[in-house]
Amino acid sequence: MDLPSAPPAFDATSGPGPRRRADLGADIAAGCGLVLVELIALVVIFGLWFLSGFDLDPARTTTIDPLWTYLTAAGGVGILAVVAAAVAARAGAVVTVVSQGVMAVLVCVVVFGGAQLQAHEDQRCRDTASAVGCEGGG
Repeated sequence: MDLPSAPPAFDATSGPGPRRRADLGADIAAGCGLVLVELIALVVIFGLWFLSGFDLDPARTTTIDPLWTYLTAAGGVGILAVVAAAVAARAGAVVTVVSQGVMAVLVCVVVFGGAQLQAHEDQRCRDTASAVGCEGGG
């Protein structure tokens, strides 16, 4: 005959066991909120880069700023995403960890792609200084 057994009243072991998880609603809200803030930051960063070469005066020629400083700022957003993912992992917020991991990968792709683009543009300007878009070019 099997008698029912009650769970222990208090378990003070610190070994592997069930982990505490964050509240799912707060987890989803934090993940979505952080993604929204990071996307807004990226739009502002690259919007400022786009506006650096925008001028309404038709008689004046402008060149767009190099991407390097803007890519550094975007990299900072990526670092913040990694830090937020680490903090969320410690808190057991799985949705936030996944969303911040995706944002970190997205920022890495944007930064490395932008670095390749700017390096190619810099090389083109070194090879032909009179090329369109270069400092001495038309």
